[in-house]
Amino acid sequence: MPEMPEVQGLVEFLRGRVRGLEITKATVANIAALKTYDPPITALQGATITGVERHGKFVDIATSGPHLVFHLAKAGWLRFTDALAPTLIRPGKTPIALRIALSDGSGFDLTEAGTKKSLAYYIVNNPADVPGVARLGPDPLDDTFDRDALAALLKERRTQIKGVLRDQSIIAGVGNAYSDEILHAAKMSPYALASSLSDDDVDRLFAAMRQTLTDAVAEASGKPPAELKDAKRRGMQVHGRRGEKCPICGDEVRSVFFADNSLEYCATCQTGGKILADRRLSRLLK
Repeated sequence: MPEMPEVQGLVEFLRGRVRGLEITKATVANIAALKTYDPPITALQGATITGVERHGKFVDIATSGPHLVFHLAKAGWLRFTDALAPTLIRPGKTPIALRIALSDGSGFDLTEAGTKKSLAYYIVNNPADVPGVARLGPDPLDDTFDRDALAALLKERRTQIKGVLRDQSIIAGVGNAYSDEILHAAKMSPYALASSLSDDDVDRLFAAMRQTLTDAVAEASGKPPAELKDAKRRGMQVHGRRGEKCPICGDEVRSVFFADNSLEYCATCQTGGKILADRRLSRLLK
């Protein structure tokens, strides 16, 4: 799933490539992915793109008319081309959910692989009209989000820190992959209760969050969309590296599997050598 660093990379790419261009056509290929009806999709046609921003994991393309806001979900992506082919899109026969044609002949598709479709796009007058944007917590790289702000968010939450980091209403932009990376860098168990963290724990967690995300955003910066996924994979220390050696201590990277995803961690670095039970129950094997 694209998370904050990759989405920021997309935003920076689009800012440099589409700002000032007119949308000549917007073609809906998957009507289920379009979550709004007013303004209509036709309101984008003829509008000039005035800016591109990120809200958590949402991309917001502002125009002289409405905003096009989209969330790529687990298997979505943006494919940009300098010369958009005049290929007829057949709804239901393509991974394309939306095609945007631009006035210089370029354009992009929002695509989604697999059969489980959760990519979503919205045509709105204000990004806050998108429910997912309206309920976002603070951005962890915002200048106003400091160590004390993080401590205040964690103080009363008797839930696992892994879940807290992934909850977009608490902290915006971090998903499954970067929560694994942050916790590994902080030398913290994913099952640790947020409210039980000591001051030193919070210090380490905040530093790890800032450093991990700052480095990932820097790695994504300047790359075209086609290269962002590979850049993300290369930067991972533990996520997606089950069975490999931890780059810090050399222990084996292990996984805990859930219904639709998994988490990765290093027992030596994060849990004092204890192996986490591979169950939905949040407890350690004795």
